[in-house]
Amino acid sequence: MTERPLLPLLEDATPERRDAARNREALLVAAQALIDSCGIDGLTMDAVAAKAGVGKGTVFRRFGSREGLMAAVLDFSETEWQAAVISGPPPLGPGAPAMERLLAFGRSRLERNLMLADLIRAAGWSGPRGFAVYSFVAMHTRYLMSELHVTGDIAVLATALLAPLEVPVLDQQVRIEGMEIDRIMEGWEDLAHRITQR
Repeated sequence: MTERPLLPLLEDATPERRDAARNREALLVAAQALIDSCGIDGLTMDAVAAKAGVGKGTVFRRFGSREGLMAAVLDFSETEWQAAVISGPPPLGPGAPAMERLLAFGRSRLERNLMLADLIRAAGWSGPRGFAVYSFVAMHTRYLMSELHVTGDIAVLATALLAPLEVPVLDQQVRIEGMEIDRIMEGWEDLAHRITQR
């Protein structure tokens, strides 16, 4: 099975769109810097415009709304993460045994979703883009499971393996039940070993 990204990577921008892609990237970098320094509440259209050195209208034309901007920041981050999965260094990227890659993938997804949980919630990331992201994650998990010769319904087993890494489940465990991240990760790795029988 060939791995391929479901979200367009920035490097794939067509030549006539390079300036627009560069401007969009500058706005997204500015937005991410604001999130890093001020949190989600600090991410306003005015603040992004000021940080990027453009007019507020430019930000609205590019993203439509604050929610659209947050979804674009998530998309940008997801594209970078997908690139690391597809062609980055092992064990997340190619070159490591399938089980090592699966465990690295799970750790990375858990850490990423915890780090971006507020942004994911605020962006209301659903619809086609959210489905594309989940499709990539599911496809990669199924690919690794097939490399491990997992028996049974791989599509359903992959869903069972991915569900604990999603923000609503993590919210329940971390915010409501007070579970430690290490416990969640150890439990997920135990589940991965059970499902793959490795």
